[in-house]
Amino acid sequence: MGIIEERQIRTKWFLDARFGMFIHWGLYAIPARGEWVKSIEKIPTEDYQRYFNEFDPINYDPKVWAKAAKDAGMKYAVITAKHHDGFCLFDSKLTDYKATNTKAGRDLIKEYVEAFRAEGLKVGLYYSLIDWHHEDYPVYGDRMHPMRGKEDYKDKQQDFNRYLEYMHGQVRELCTNYGNIDIMWFDFSYDDMTGEKWNATELVNMVQSLQPGIIIDNRLDGSGDGSGSIKSSTPGIYSGDFASPEQIIPPEGVTDESGNSIPWEACITMNETWGYNSMDKMYKSPKLIIRKLVECVSKNGNLLLNIGPNAKGEIPIQSMDILSEIGKWMKQNGCGIYNCGKAQFTKPEWGYYTQHGNLLYAHIFDGNIGALPLANLKGKAKKARLISDNSEIKFIDAWNTKSFINDLFINFGPSETGTYPLPDEIDTVVEVELV
Repeated sequence: MGIIEERQIRTKWFLDARFGMFIHWGLYAIPARGEWVKSIEKIPTEDYQRYFNEFDPINYDPKVWAKAAKDAGMKYAVITAKHHDGFCLFDSKLTDYKATNTKAGRDLIKEYVEAFRAEGLKVGLYYSLIDWHHEDYPVYGDRMHPMRGKEDYKDKQQDFNRYLEYMHGQVRELCTNYGNIDIMWFDFSYDDMTGEKWNATELVNMVQSLQPGIIIDNRLDGSGDGSGSIKSSTPGIYSGDFASPEQIIPPEGVTDESGNSIPWEACITMNETWGYNSMDKMYKSPKLIIRKLVECVSKNGNLLLNIGPNAKGEIPIQSMDILSEIGKWMKQNGCGIYNCGKAQFTKPEWGYYTQHGNLLYAHIFDGNIGALPLANLKGKAKKARLISDNSEIKFIDAWNTKSFINDLFINFGPSETGTYPLPDEIDTVVEVELV
């Protein structure tokens, strides 16, 4: 069996799930200016140490997080076990720079894994290939390291192989000490720091030997601004199981060089930053997020929606409110999301189609003057229903629709030719059973 065929088997559950939670959390929740604060503000490690000394998430309860994810209709989650600053939320035996040595005094990843599994959710771990804390990670000449350009580091002796041994060792710990892990989310490659620079073949072989069936993202040779080799018609072992476009939904989805759809997941922030930022109030509306989830599914993709808990270990109230509103819609309309993908019909002007087998889901964002057209569906549909309440939707044969011989029409009021508000202004979903 080839790499592509194996990928299809591994990613089946992932493509059925469609909606997940991304969690960016760590020491950077204390300065509360985003997860890149150490790099952006060029904070020396000795100054950043105060956040390690202060870290005390007194209200951390991953059971609350897991319930919020499940109630929002999410099917899996990914958390930053280690981000670029090098701080580990897990009890690594390879470093002292970890949560168990802070005031938290415990393995926060262990609690996360147990809580999310208890809610029936798939569990993923994010691990940064980059490490601004490790003494052997490149400094001078690296364009992102907090101490980039510092002459003091120009002639510093470093052993990158020692860092690779450390990094591979930590990934081994994550794949060994926490039971079944469903996703390993590496982040990220750039410049010459890509592919075999990470000893990527060896790394993937090790992960897959310890976690058979795990899926891995494409960032061992890709990033948010480049897909790496996953789009190749002959991907390699470290090309990844899914592409990870960041802060964008690809106009046509993601395909390989031959035009075949490949698994992909758009990772999107709920506001403007990944890690907690106390000043960032630019939250996306539940309506927008739901519509973007629909768009992803209509293009054979997933949506990984981020939350950034604060220094106390709490999901911000605004985020909880948004998750709650999304959950209300998903509870009524989730069958138009789960197990669905790109439809066989062209995108309609009023919204999107998703499809599962012979069930076509019309996601209607905009109403119409009079009856709403389902273009080119005449003779191809048996019946329709509004999935929020399972009520029948009749196909219309009104006097002013008769000349459109290839199209079906529906309406949401007593008159076939009347103009009525949509039942759900966010997204009215009609299930059409095809012949």
